[in-house]
Amino acid sequence: MNQHKQIHFEVSERKVLLRLFDVIVVLFFLHFLGDFLDFNYFTISSQNFYWTLVLSFYLFFFGTVFEMYNLQVASNQFQVTKSIVLTTSMTVLVYLLTPILTPVLPENRLQIVLFYFTILFSLMLWRLVYVKFLASTRFVKSAVLVCDKAELGELVKGIQNVDPHYRVVGFINLEVNLTKDVAYQHIKSIELDEIDSFLETNFISEIVIASQKTEHITVDLYNKLISLLEKGFMIREYTQVYESITHRIPVQYVEKDFYKYFPFSRSNQNKLYISVVRFLEIIVALSGLGVGLLLLPFVLIGNILANRGPLFYTQERVGKNGQVFKIFKLRSMVVNAEVNGAVFATLGDNRVTAFGKFLRKSRFDEVPQFINVLKGDMALIGPRPERPVFVKEIATMMPFYETRHVVKPGLTGWAQVNYSYGETLQDSLIKLQYDLYYIKHRSLFLDLNITVKTISTVLFYRGQ
Repeated sequence: MNQHKQIHFEVSERKVLLRLFDVIVVLFFLHFLGDFLDFNYFTISSQNFYWTLVLSFYLFFFGTVFEMYNLQVASNQFQVTKSIVLTTSMTVLVYLLTPILTPVLPENRLQIVLFYFTILFSLMLWRLVYVKFLASTRFVKSAVLVCDKAELGELVKGIQNVDPHYRVVGFINLEVNLTKDVAYQHIKSIELDEIDSFLETNFISEIVIASQKTEHITVDLYNKLISLLEKGFMIREYTQVYESITHRIPVQYVEKDFYKYFPFSRSNQNKLYISVVRFLEIIVALSGLGVGLLLLPFVLIGNILANRGPLFYTQERVGKNGQVFKIFKLRSMVVNAEVNGAVFATLGDNRVTAFGKFLRKSRFDEVPQFINVLKGDMALIGPRPERPVFVKEIATMMPFYETRHVVKPGLTGWAQVNYSYGETLQDSLIKLQYDLYYIKHRSLFLDLNITVKTISTVLFYRGQ
């Protein structure tokens, strides 16, 4: 059994750690404040334990909305400070405004000030410790790849660009003409007879098999891998590692064996799940249209001043099972924007009007799509519907692209909340990976995750 592997926290474990210690630290400082100062607004006891549960829930919810549990944000002192201030402010405000679930407002307003700054200070202190002493060291995971040398660079970047704490430090070359030179950055080519010493010396956490060509794995290498497995080293397949880290399906690596790695989520056929989701969609769509009607006078004024032309427009999109439907949107581009034919919208597209930029950034241009949700053409959450002409174009280059159509397209989706605006074929490939991940793992929990991330996108004005 390998006794020298460093302790490593997986991505999901890091997020649990952050949430757990956020609550523990906040409650500890509030309890400390009550013991040593004249602070009695929030007390922890068996009689009012639900106050603690409500505060914890608000911290979790607003911390997620303001990206405190985004690992890239959590590892950056400036970004996480901004998230902490926003999270603390919203948590305290909502906590004070829900006195049925929380303590009655104190007569001494200084209690509220102490409550706010105690939460703020405790989160700042704990997250400073996390950034300085944990994020850069404890979460590093060292791995060895078993792959062809020619594919090494792309395989390494596919993972390390998403999780910088995952480091490939060596590789076992499967090419016929084996070489000993460094193939990518500082990644060492390992010979079969030096694998054991390399793994022990470099504190390797796992060995990743990144080749679909099993004939390249020799009997000697196979026996060595079995021996390492018996010693306690974890051995995983590359697509599993890629999917767990990036939350995308790596269709570019599995090629014709794609459907081996792509079991559809049971939720896609679960009648209870579908019924619950449909009920929630109707409620949200009616509420969204109600808000849209209230703001319509302001939108009309903005359209007259800075959009000049029809307020609404329709466009054909491809829906579930390849059925074409008409999508409703608020116009954000100049009139006759595609007089020369259909083209992809790009970041900073000069066809977008001044008011259209606001509509897109705030995602208000998509409010009319609640009509499509009520009609059943679209869902609230799913892959974004694409235009027929682009579907045909992309599908010829990506054989799995039309797999997106096994579920209804959505107003928002896993690709939209995880990836920026797509202008190229490579962007479309990455968004396809996210869409397929959603179809594979579709569930109420994932839907809730997307909903919260969508709220963050709107609040931080990141619409496309």
